[in-house]
Amino acid sequence: MPELPEVETVRRGLAPAMEGAFITRLELNRPDLRFPLPENFASAVEGRRIVSLGRRAKYLLIDLDDDLTVISHLGMSGSFRIEDDTVGEFHHPRSKNAKHDHVVFHLQREAAPRRIIYNDPRRFGFMHLWKRSELDLYPAFAELGPEPTGNALDADYLAGRFSGKNQPLKGALLDQTVVAGLGNIYVCEALWRSHLSPKRAAGSIVTKTGRPKKELALLHTAIREVIADAIAAGGSSLRDHIQTDGSLGYFQHSFSVYDREGKPCRTPGCGGTVARITQAGRSTFYCPACQK
Repeated sequence: MPELPEVETVRRGLAPAMEGAFITRLELNRPDLRFPLPENFASAVEGRRIVSLGRRAKYLLIDLDDDLTVISHLGMSGSFRIEDDTVGEFHHPRSKNAKHDHVVFHLQREAAPRRIIYNDPRRFGFMHLWKRSELDLYPAFAELGPEPTGNALDADYLAGRFSGKNQPLKGALLDQTVVAGLGNIYVCEALWRSHLSPKRAAGSIVTKTGRPKKELALLHTAIREVIADAIAAGGSSLRDHIQTDGSLGYFQHSFSVYDREGKPCRTPGCGGTVARITQAGRSTFYCPACQK
């Protein structure tokens, strides 16, 4: 499933084509994805101008000029691609099979028509309509923690959430009420960068007075850096993820532990070997030698 850097990459790829454009027609090729598409979806958005594209955790937000927002989740295999009506050329090699083109945004911007196509072979993605002024009330957003790239996430905040917890660090970081948008790949990478074991109790990196220890400060920095590096690399093109222009993300070539079971740890001078364990039904990759 695409994680935060992948969704941010999609947002940045779509923004130049969508922001400021008018939706002349919304083509719905089926009534549902994972869930039924919004009632009167087409009539609600047609004729509206796209004000901006945003993101909350792993959700793409398409803000319209009438206080409505299209909330889109890519699920396991969902993707957007940009197709210029004047050329008719697909720029997304994986998605040429038109039977999986479920939602098509017909746009008009600066006298040039353009189509933005949502393709989803497995149909695990979904789209909802919600008032932008009430986004905090959207059920999936109501209890989300701060973004890993925002100023609200700092070591003091994490100390407050981890204090007294025996829950393993891996599970604590995957809790979306603690940090929004962190997924399995980037939690593994951040823990490796901060040399912390995924099995370590979250409360062990907080002082008795509730202040962050040095290890927690390092973890906070590692989270921000790994997300920034992944966004800069265009995300990780694992399984179904690919950018809107058809090019791949390359952060997977920089993985230090994720999916590297049995390979040498990349920490200089470590000499350890990357191991894989299962935590809460998910694979965790880490180096037992240098992550304590």
